Amino acid sequence: MSIEIRKLTPDLAEDYVHFFDITPHDDNVDEHKCYCVCWCNEDYMSIDLSTAEKRRECAFQYVKDNNIQGYLAYNGDMVVGWCNANTKSDCLKCASWQRFMSYVPLEEAKEDIKVKSIFCFMIAPDMKRQGVATQLLERVCKEAAQDGFDFVEVYPYKESSYQSSDFGGHFEMYKKAGFYVTKETEQGLVMRKQLSV
Repeated sequence: MSIEIRKLTPDLAEDYVHFFDITPHDDNVDEHKCYCVCWCNEDYMSIDLSTAEKRRECAFQYVKDNNIQGYLAYNGDMVVGWCNANTKSDCLKCASWQRFMSYVPLEEAKEDIKVKSIFCFMIAPDMKRQGVATQLLERVCKEAAQDGFDFVEVYPYKESSYQSSDFGGHFEMYKKAGFYVTKETEQGLVMRKQLSV
């Protein structure tokens, strides 16, 4: 099996939304499909995202406008994985991100430190535990280093506080990739990897 990782670009908008269309959400409730639009833009609170269909329409346009950042994993022509990876300072502008990720420190106002935030992974059910998320993580770290970021930061949930830890990624995957814990709360962990080119 050969997995190809592609950075999300406007021409991949249809592939992106189709992956969410056919892939079960973390809780297997279709109406809860997020399309990863709630955490990527300052205007989140002013847009009607009350249904999966509306979130899909918004996601398609967001990808076309480069407002969603991340990477898609392909097995042949089929998308089998997604990783949301954005600049942490951009994430902090979103009220929804701040509310949902309330345990993440908001100290990143330093101009001399650039942090890439990985907010979530979504892997096709038949491709889980086959290294897809690891390959996505490796690509994010590689390109973040090339782009001058100092750290990649991740937010795995503790098993007891969330139905599934796939959403935030797994602690062991991050540990093997060189991440270390910088903060621990009842809800989850904040982990970082220092980058070097």
